Amino acid sequence: MLAYLTLGTNDTQKALAFYDEVMGELGAKRVFDNDRLYFYSAGPNQPMLAIGGTYDGEPATAGNGVMPALACPDTETVDRVYKKALSLGAKDEGEPGNRMPTFYGAYFRDPDGNKICVCKLG
Repeated sequence: MLAYLTLGTNDTQKALAFYDEVMGELGAKRVFDNDRLYFYSAGPNQPMLAIGGTYDGEPATAGNGVMPALACPDTETVDRVYKKALSLGAKDEGEPGNRMPTFYGAYFRDPDGNKICVCKLG
């Protein structure tokens, strides 16, 4: 159902350096851009994450209550992505762990303050 999700940034180069590494841990890479938005995907017909400046040119802000959750194939990947994000300057918002029997997740904020979840469902 989800085609793509966009996260705004006020420093595109810093955000791309961060997401190149974090998304790489998930097996995703930059697949295309339109000079404003840069799209990451793990493969054909997979949802994408777009990073870039705002459409109206106003400063990007982190949405209160907005939190993309990035699926991981296993708990080891959750741990690895979380650690990578923190090593790149992300702020901890919740260490990896079981939140319920079928949900293992971790939370961090990217350099622009966007809250991200990485999780293994099931």
